[in-house]
Amino acid sequence: MTAFAPDSIVLNRKLPLWYQVSQSLRASILGRSPHDPLRLPTEEQLAGHYGVSVLTMRQALKELEDEGLISRHRRRGTFIEPSARRGAPVRLLGSVDAIVAQQSGMSTELLERGTAAPPAEVAEYFPELAGVATYHRLRSDEKTGEPTNHARNYVRPELAARIDRDDLVRWPMTKVLRDVVGVAIARITDTVEARLADPETARLLQVPLLSPILHYTGVTYDEDGQVLDVAVIHYRGDRFSFTVTLDAH
Repeated sequence: MTAFAPDSIVLNRKLPLWYQVSQSLRASILGRSPHDPLRLPTEEQLAGHYGVSVLTMRQALKELEDEGLISRHRRRGTFIEPSARRGAPVRLLGSVDAIVAQQSGMSTELLERGTAAPPAEVAEYFPELAGVATYHRLRSDEKTGEPTNHARNYVRPELAARIDRDDLVRWPMTKVLRDVVGVAIARITDTVEARLADPETARLLQVPLLSPILHYTGVTYDEDGQVLDVAVIHYRGDRFSFTVTLDAH
């Protein structure tokens, strides 16, 4: 039986290796094609793929098993759970792959793409630009079809020519920029706040007007400190939570 092939990553030695591996594998699993196999490679093969020890790999797999994304069977192997619940909470420890994983694993509809002047809420990030590429996407639970969040991305126009529609439907913008466009992402700054659903958000997410939502803003920077992308995402308040862990050592 053919095994699922996860994406490769460059590990950051300042963060727990098991965590980075689990988040990268989580993103690959949630972003897989429906035709991809469900069987994962062996622990040894995965450890070699990521360049970590088997012990680290086991810890990463346990994280995914506890979340319900995979199941492990003695002598049969490790398998992706096809009915795994999407949009589960994710712990953010500073990894770009954590951001990718948090945004992955849902059915995505591209509602609109175009070019426009940066709106007031993101204009400060693009002070020298008269226009940015804009993308508006609606994400839904693959199993139930229930809308979970809608996202607007504002991207530097010189990057837009290398962004394909099919990639936008399959992958989060962070992954498209890093792995498809090939830009070097240095950091992402996240802001999450509570808001009340406006008429557009209430309609798209199928929630009552003025019901609680999570308003997320993610600003992606390159190695020169230039803003590449600003993501503004509205999450259903009854489906998402964010936990941020700070390492004090």
